[in-house]
Amino acid sequence: MSKRLHNRLAVIIIGTAACILFISTLSTMLATHYHLWMYHEQAAGVSHDLPRLDYHLEKALLQSIAWTFAGSGILAVLIGFYIAKRISRPLVKMKQAAERMSDGNLDIRVVTSGNDELADLGASLNELASQLYQQEQLRINMTEDIAHELRTPLATLKSHMRAFEDQIWEPTPERIHAYYEEIDRLVNMVAELEDLTYIDSPTFRLERKQESLHALIQQGVELVAAAYLEKKVSLTFQSGPDIHVFTDRSRMIQILVNLLSNALKFTPANGRVVVKVIEDAQEAEIRIVDTGKGINREDLPYIFERFYRADKSRNGRSGGRGLGLAIVKKLVASHGGQVWAESNHGTAIIIRLPKQLYPE
Repeated sequence: MSKRLHNRLAVIIIGTAACILFISTLSTMLATHYHLWMYHEQAAGVSHDLPRLDYHLEKALLQSIAWTFAGSGILAVLIGFYIAKRISRPLVKMKQAAERMSDGNLDIRVVTSGNDELADLGASLNELASQLYQQEQLRINMTEDIAHELRTPLATLKSHMRAFEDQIWEPTPERIHAYYEEIDRLVNMVAELEDLTYIDSPTFRLERKQESLHALIQQGVELVAAAYLEKKVSLTFQSGPDIHVFTDRSRMIQILVNLLSNALKFTPANGRVVVKVIEDAQEAEIRIVDTGKGINREDLPYIFERFYRADKSRNGRSGGRGLGLAIVKKLVASHGGQVWAESNHGTAIIIRLPKQLYPE
């Protein structure tokens, strides 16, 4: 039987009332008995001394009321201080912890005990602190990654432009094309950041309608087919032609192209990528499985975060910018679906989408 806070308070209140009734009854019985005994002692041998009897009965009632008031007051004070101390102590600790968290000390934790609402509140506060700490670390890493992603190519472009200006290098077509690719990469990164910001904004809306999942995957495969042929990676997909989902067509294509491009990036030549779609009564599942080297288990929970790269040695050219999967996660969530990764021999990205239209 779980000890909930409201049950404990109810027991304390009921117990207090019962103690007051017990004190009242006991004091009345004892005072009445005592004064009747005194009356009998004083009225020995005297008959019908009614005034004396009335006096003792009145004294008995007054004393019982006084003792009841005094005992109940003392009991209420003791129980009140006890309850206030027991309840306020964890609340004060939580308040202090929240103040330290607001000052930036996100590694603070509250020691919880018991199995009531206060313990649940402490556990929730600890979970909040843990999530805030993780988000703060991700924010710091993201800021550092943005600075790194921008600083390195801009510094390179600046130095090379200075070399052209000082006529140290000749502006050959090959060099100009390399700089164009670098600038194009920066433009794409800024565009992806803008897209992420727009997806997070309250104005973002999907234009969903019923679409054939087979046709969507077919279009996504055709968009990346040339890149797969160039790298000599096999790309196949299996999908029932009658599977339909309510989705935003352009955003769904964006999800598929991002995932297929990401799978190609980490699949070696002569490898293969398989796209498979299965369904149940409520949802459709898309599985994109590659034969790459896979992802470490400790990296799996973070690969959908912005600028996160499982391989820290990769640069923006070889390992991507770490934004594609973040966009995928946001778009899938906006469809009311889920996305996650599994890795054993190779990597599998799994998307589950509802087949029915849910209200936004």
